[in-house]
Amino acid sequence: MAASAPMLVHVESLQTAVPMRMAGAGKSLPIAVSGPPLTAAELQRRFRAVLYYRGAGAEVEAAARERAAWVKESLCAALVDHPEMAGRLRRRGDGNDDDDGRLWEVKLRDTGVRLVQASVEATMAEFLEARGVDRERKEAALALWTDVDVHEPDICAPLFMQLTRFLDGGYAVGVSCSLLLADPLSLFGFLKSWARKNTEMQAQSKHVAHPVIQYTHYIQSPGAAKRVKSGTSTLGTATATAAEDSTTTVLFGAPDTTSDHRALAAACVGMASKRLGGAAKEPPRFTVMARDSSKRLHVQTCGTVDVDYGDREACHGHGHGLAARVAQWSEAGLEDLALEGSKPVHVSYSISPSADEGLVVVMPAGGAELLVSVTVPNYM
Repeated sequence: MAASAPMLVHVESLQTAVPMRMAGAGKSLPIAVSGPPLTAAELQRRFRAVLYYRGAGAEVEAAARERAAWVKESLCAALVDHPEMAGRLRRRGDGNDDDDGRLWEVKLRDTGVRLVQASVEATMAEFLEARGVDRERKEAALALWTDVDVHEPDICAPLFMQLTRFLDGGYAVGVSCSLLLADPLSLFGFLKSWARKNTEMQAQSKHVAHPVIQYTHYIQSPGAAKRVKSGTSTLGTATATAAEDSTTTVLFGAPDTTSDHRALAAACVGMASKRLGGAAKEPPRFTVMARDSSKRLHVQTCGTVDVDYGDREACHGHGHGLAARVAQWSEAGLEDLALEGSKPVHVSYSISPSADEGLVVVMPAGGAELLVSVTVPNYM
């Protein structure tokens, strides 16, 4: 089968959306790393979501500018209630070599979310015609990411949001978020809050003397913008694309019955590998990311042999009645995230792990249930 033609994506604006007022300044969320210190590659572990929306046909320039303005203004408003999303990753501790790379935190500094405005030389239908790995590679350009610097992480944004318009008036909202900043379900909660703010602010603007259109001069005109960067739709880091191509993610729902998630993680890794059959392999080592009741994020690296097999069997439902079920991202409700009165026509999800290792993210799903994402290497 012939390779699909490249689709040019033009980055027209790089901005920062900061909270409308000070929120959470001086506070921090601790991160504890058990095992080897985090490497530069491991700092790039992230979750990506892209939501596609239909537009009203080929749009006039003013309509595209107004949408971009609303996105930024409502994002700034939503960050007031979610100050952690505007934070930065930072090492903590006294500089002791034994602690270096193991003690981290998310510092709430009101430094903002990176906001990208872009356009693609294709219709949304043409873009969505791609399937499987081909589409995943293209979508890397719809949710821009800049690698976190291992030496100066606090100058790097761990959350990017991108607004990309297609030739037919359709548009995409892409989000890339460090898993050290927020797990996917926490990110979904923030996006839902942002969407509500967007709807509320647009409704209120109909009854005030100075609607948000006054802010659109801050947004570069899409038609006349000086392009910051252009390239094919495989933009993004080559290492991240390769890692996504060589891994598969499976989701499980499980009862929240223990604070030690290693046995649950090991069991889910085995279940994912078994479910994928010959397409994946059970990695000898995997990392577990989970928050405790005090909101401290624990990053634990361990091997499948490190966890007692009896405990792993318990996670399969033997002995303690703990049974994991296969789950879907759609259960989290992102497909219902309405903008401008319309729900997305398609939503994609992706986790970028470190190559050749397993990655398990344990997330509170409400009530007494956990959502567990398991990313395992594929057989090449």
